Amino acid sequence: MKKGSSILITGGAGFIGSHLLERLLERDQVTVLDNFSSGSRKNLDPFLDRSNFRLIEADLLEPDGLADALKGMDMVFHLAANPDVRLGATDPCVHLRQNIIATHNLLQAMREAGIKKIAFTSTSTVYGEASQIPTPEDYGPLLPISLYGASKLACEALISSYCHTFNMQSWIYRFANIVGERGSHGVLVDFIRKLRGNSAELEILGSGRQKKSYLEVKECVEAVLFCLEASDERVNIFNIGSEDSVDVTEIADIVVRQMGLKGVSYRYMGDDEGRGWKGDVRVMLLGLEKIKSLGWRPKGGSSQAIQSAVQALLREESD
Repeated sequence: MKKGSSILITGGAGFIGSHLLERLLERDQVTVLDNFSSGSRKNLDPFLDRSNFRLIEADLLEPDGLADALKGMDMVFHLAANPDVRLGATDPCVHLRQNIIATHNLLQAMREAGIKKIAFTSTSTVYGEASQIPTPEDYGPLLPISLYGASKLACEALISSYCHTFNMQSWIYRFANIVGERGSHGVLVDFIRKLRGNSAELEILGSGRQKKSYLEVKECVEAVLFCLEASDERVNIFNIGSEDSVDVTEIADIVVRQMGLKGVSYRYMGDDEGRGWKGDVRVMLLGLEKIKSLGWRPKGGSSQAIQSAVQALLREESD
């Protein structure tokens, strides 16, 4: 990607999107398209006065407004989605609309506008409960166990088919759990909120033995941009995460310690299989050999990422 490119970020007001925006503004003209359903205007405040930044408030489910947003763009980073994995169990249509249909609308608008390049943030949940740990990109069959994972896999398929049918190019990133400053959902935000309400007892969803990989958000963005320069296939798929994992009880211990609390008891609330909710993958560790072979590897492990993220979230509380 050439310096000074014109970039559109869908979902740029979100957690990962705002960090990507911050990096791209160092070198490119960047437009953010967001409907603020899950993103925050506060995340964009530091960038509003930048001459190379533009904000468009729009919804990908209303495609009539996409032509203006895409005009003159060199590339699209597609991060807009509903990020709540648990929501699919109570509202089965939400990920169909906000992930699959929204992605189709964007791809169609890109085709009509002649925009050929798209980077897409997918998820480790497309693998379901993989029998191979760490799980490489060529693992299959892909059998997601959540509607969120299914929707992201469907988006991957749409992107791949558009690339081959309409001569487009894509970079698809299957993320581990990404944590850090500006985080708005997930286990760390959940634990901090619960402990603020009751510092004597922490409710933990699941058995506490669910074990997953975590990566700090700035490292995630670094990997995303690295892959753009390092791989030039028609469809480029990469796992992005750390090289180790931690279980939920270990995460609770880190949060309690960082908050300076003592004597906190844990109460586990899960189903008979030890899941925290329907669709909760109990073990996840991504294979990173592909991205490592190109020259990138994570600097820190999961525990380090969690500690850094908790510190950042606690600082934000006090600001």
